[in-house]
Amino acid sequence: MAEALLEVLGLKKYFPASGGLLRKPQWIKAVDGVSFTIQEGTIFGLVGESGCGKTTIAKTILLEEQPTQGTILWRGQNIFKMRGEALEHYRASTQAVFQDPYSSLNPRMRVGSIVAEPLIVNSFSPGRALPERVSEILAEVGLELEAVNLYPHEFSGGQRQRIAVARALASKPEFIILDEPVSALDVSIRAQIMNLLSDLQSLYKLAFLLIAHNLATVRYMSHRVGVMYLGKLVEVAETEELYNNPLNPYTKALMSAALPSHPDVQREEIILSGEVASPLNPPLGCHFHPRCPQSMPICSELEPELLEICPGHLVACHL
Repeated sequence: MAEALLEVLGLKKYFPASGGLLRKPQWIKAVDGVSFTIQEGTIFGLVGESGCGKTTIAKTILLEEQPTQGTILWRGQNIFKMRGEALEHYRASTQAVFQDPYSSLNPRMRVGSIVAEPLIVNSFSPGRALPERVSEILAEVGLELEAVNLYPHEFSGGQRQRIAVARALASKPEFIILDEPVSALDVSIRAQIMNLLSDLQSLYKLAFLLIAHNLATVRYMSHRVGVMYLGKLVEVAETEELYNNPLNPYTKALMSAALPSHPDVQREEIILSGEVASPLNPPLGCHFHPRCPQSMPICSELEPELLEICPGHLVACHL
């Protein structure tokens, strides 16, 4: 069994919302008690509709946000209490590739400087070793050496994302957050970037947190998947177990809305009523119950716990 690399434990992140002079303060519950573990060298996929809290979790792992409650452990150490060398090592070991390669790269920097930046910041390759390391990384992501002297705008979207991947790999990390890494790219080149990421993950035994709303991307790349709804995890399982045997009604609805793997595949069509509730005022009980086709009276009264139904398969549902 692989060692736990990153553990998210009871994570909550609430943002203040202006309540006015006469109203008590209100809170946007972006992440509301989420727990999961990512093992060394594995890919954990996080799926759900926009606004369910996926990116807030990523920002908290990257120390861009402080949690309201809960903690995150890196090899057993609380990342929010790290100082000095421990914090520097964590920052070097944890990198990210974001959705939009147009905005995540500095347009005023040449590619060589973009890729070298994390090496310089983390004092990895001093002196003559720096250009060699940059050239090596560019070759690994499928870019020519001439790219070092060019600017991001001189590349296509797919090539820009390869540059972003090269930058993330520069400091030899153990863990990379992939926040919608292919959703901004043309369909024709999504598979190329997904294959590149999968190859690099296998080569370097990296761990990934893959954040996406595209179920096909998550199924192709992930070993284990968590499904989020309105700041909470509603189901977690091994990838094929989840896709072949979804148990939470929300997960079933997500699967129903996705394109089938083959035109002849017959699936139950599930049409959800209403809209996603506001995280400012989420429904009592199960957050999904106002839209759930299988809702029962208990669903509006008692919040279901995320429980292990069978080995490795966790579900939060009164059914």
